[in-house]
Amino acid sequence: MRRYPFFILLALLFFTACQTEKEIPQPVVPVVPTPPVSPPITYLALGDSYTIGESVTPAERYPVVLAQALRNAGLSVSAPRIIARTGWTTDELKRGITLATDLPDTFGLVSLLIGVNNQYRGLPISTYRTEFTALLQQAIAFAGGRRERVFVVSIPDYAFTPFGGGSTSISAGIDAFNAVNEEVSLQEGIRYFNITPISREGLQDLSLVATDCLHPSGKQYARWVNLMYAGVRGMFP
Repeated sequence: MRRYPFFILLALLFFTACQTEKEIPQPVVPVVPTPPVSPPITYLALGDSYTIGESVTPAERYPVVLAQALRNAGLSVSAPRIIARTGWTTDELKRGITLATDLPDTFGLVSLLIGVNNQYRGLPISTYRTEFTALLQQAIAFAGGRRERVFVVSIPDYAFTPFGGGSTSISAGIDAFNAVNEEVSLQEGIRYFNITPISREGLQDLSLVATDCLHPSGKQYARWVNLMYAGVRGMFP
């Protein structure tokens, strides 16, 4: 047998080992891109006692219930920012917005419900039209000009509470103010939810009235949200 020098044998062994290593395929680890995380939908609710939820718990306020319903549908929605106070008229809501200096420039969703105290105090309906129109335009601006992300809620009829005692004059006044806010909403291309018929069941079903005998109960607010839900959910892809 032919004898090879020792260093040649080592070289052959090294070369063979390198060839063997080159033949072993290296695993390819796919890089899976991380999907972008969408920021939560921000929600601004403007109004009066019906928006702040006088005489119900914070969890029963209609903006809070609505936000939770949207979360249950898989949307990411932040806690609603509520600018509302019991007794506010349109003019007082306008001042309240002005004083809220920490507001973001835009929101993903904006709602407006205002006018019962204009009616209760006997303020001119012509003034209400002017001030409601300005508030609605401001709501549209808060939505970044996206009218499809704004909605208006009708004024409930407090005549159908123990406090209102079934007063037909109260109901007539509520109808007159709602005619204005609905007309303005439709002119501006804004979705309008008429919850007033629900409120008019209050004297038949006192569970729809809060313990103060005047404002809606959590049960009534939940029914409002049931009425609004499909329309609001449809605002988001």
